[in-house]
Amino acid sequence: MVSGEIRPSRPSAKARTPKTAMVHPANERGRRTGILPKGVYSARRSHHASGGRMPPTRGRPIALKLLALLLVPLLSLAGLWAFAASLTGVDGLRLLAINDLATNVATPSEQVNIELQTERLVSVEFLVTGRGADAVADQRRKTDRAVTTYRTLSGGMRDLSPQMTAQLAALNGGLARLPDIRRELDGDVLTPLEVIARYSDIVDASFRMYDAMVPVPDMSLFRQARAVTMLGEAKEMLSRERALIAVLLDQGRVGIRERAAFAEMAATRRLLYTQALSHLDGGLRGAYEGMAASPAYLEFLAAEDVIRSTSSDDGLPAAAATWPIDGRNLWAAVERNQAAAVKGITDRVTPTAVGMLVKLGVAGGAGLIVVVASVLISLRFRKRLVRELAGLRDAATELADVRLAGLVRRLRTSTEPPTADESAPLRVETATSEIADIVQAFNEVQSTAVEAAVDQARLRHGVSQVFVNLARRNQSLLHRQLLQLDGMERATEQPEILADLFKLDHLTTRMRRHAESLIILSDQAPGRGWRNPVPIHDVIRAAVAEVEEYERVEVLQPPPVALLGSVVTDVAHLLAELVENATLFSPPQTRVDVRSSTTPHGFVIEVEDRGLGLPRTELDELNDRLVRTPEFDLAQSDRLGLFVVSRLAARHDIKVTLAVSPYGGLTARVALPSALLADQPVPAGR
Repeated sequence: MVSGEIRPSRPSAKARTPKTAMVHPANERGRRTGILPKGVYSARRSHHASGGRMPPTRGRPIALKLLALLLVPLLSLAGLWAFAASLTGVDGLRLLAINDLATNVATPSEQVNIELQTERLVSVEFLVTGRGADAVADQRRKTDRAVTTYRTLSGGMRDLSPQMTAQLAALNGGLARLPDIRRELDGDVLTPLEVIARYSDIVDASFRMYDAMVPVPDMSLFRQARAVTMLGEAKEMLSRERALIAVLLDQGRVGIRERAAFAEMAATRRLLYTQALSHLDGGLRGAYEGMAASPAYLEFLAAEDVIRSTSSDDGLPAAAATWPIDGRNLWAAVERNQAAAVKGITDRVTPTAVGMLVKLGVAGGAGLIVVVASVLISLRFRKRLVRELAGLRDAATELADVRLAGLVRRLRTSTEPPTADESAPLRVETATSEIADIVQAFNEVQSTAVEAAVDQARLRHGVSQVFVNLARRNQSLLHRQLLQLDGMERATEQPEILADLFKLDHLTTRMRRHAESLIILSDQAPGRGWRNPVPIHDVIRAAVAEVEEYERVEVLQPPPVALLGSVVTDVAHLLAELVENATLFSPPQTRVDVRSSTTPHGFVIEVEDRGLGLPRTELDELNDRLVRTPEFDLAQSDRLGLFVVSRLAARHDIKVTLAVSPYGGLTARVALPSALLADQPVPAGR
């Protein structure tokens, strides 16, 4: 090892001419060549380029995008299935609901109509003849029982349509007026025609309710139900005619009002009967066709024709005595046929509803299986594709963050070729050709990246060796030059020549420090060193001697502490960089203070200037760079001081921090660990 010596600054025979121009504030941060970089943003970019990794921007995962892509057709298919199933299901449920309505509303209300029709007939007969009061009272009790049964059954119905609810309320309102009609009838307030009209209003309300019940989803069943309802209305017209015939027989003639009312009833009955028969199928029409050809029906038709053609001035024909009998015979046949038709329609509702629900079960079940199968296949495809892409992502991430990063870190200090594990190709299990192509592309990128990293490592190693060789040569020459200058200084006594020699000596010392900086940046140790501990005072003076404006530096007397000889050169070099930075970036008329003190954990040296200082954000960034020890970049050769101080501090576990000085400048604090201090301070030796 080449030995060196601590060369403190010597007084010059001729004082140095200080600089009179103060450093311009605008250029202070921009022209730093030591510990401070040229620009804060350049320092940030340098940090990221030398190892800092920005977190990747994360968007929506592809699993979510695939799910959104698959949801559109899947939801459309499920929606179509649900729509078709709901149509069939709603129709079946509606038929079942109509069956419930028929059981709890239609059937009991039909019984109410039968009782009302009978009560109307006996009430009119009692009103015109004055006979049959017991029959009227007995019939009213039957009507009341039917009404009670109807209200009990219909009151339990829920979830009815608005139209059905309104018609049900109208019928209940008509039944609520029945006691008033009876009181008026008993008080001889109503005429026979008014009695017929009052009872007819209640019955009409029931038929309007039937109209709200009739709409069913099955068109054939709808036509049959509507025809049966029309037959019920025709039956109601027949009941009114019978009541009016009783009035005509009592009067003995056909009045104008009575003839007009009877003609309207007969015409309506015949029209409803004809239309209903045209819609009924063979299963329901047969009984009515047989009735139409029966003598009872033909005789009643003849009676209708006679009543409609009889003048009000003429009396009733002799055959009028048989009209009530003809009406009663026809009424019995109509009532029997109507009950059979209603039962036939009711019996058809349930099988039709069950058939619709069976179709729903078959078609809907098959559709549901298709929908579920489509969903499962789509989700399986999505899961498989996402798994392949996740495997590709994990392999690429492991390549970028682990294998290539580790290889690059190793190649910074070694030029050995990559091992088989470091250059192994990516392996991703995939059945998708595009993903296989991406894997192949990643493998090609990896090969290119590995080759580039190896070439860069070799280039870096070659440049480092060039630095070391040049620095070693310069160091040897400068060391010889220092020895020669030292001999010339000792041999001369002339002050002017001695001052010039001192200047050359100082310049040579600074040149030697710059040569050592190249060696340090190449991760090599300087050639000069000491075997014995050196007092810290001599180390600080040697560092100040390597600074151009050493005369501005004031070193306060340090405690009696010595450094180990193996670290003297590096510590002196580190302090010289910090002191030079303090002199460069503070006004020339100010001084730079160097203080030192012992601590429980080692020794602290502070270099304080009185410049303009730096903002807190810049100080934090610079301190972070000093802690991280960034890799030296050839593109940042103007920041040698930063790299040198960081390398030296990391080499010996020295902590260097920058802080704001109370005088407005900066304070560089160097914390030396106790492991670098000698047990006993001793004189410097070679």
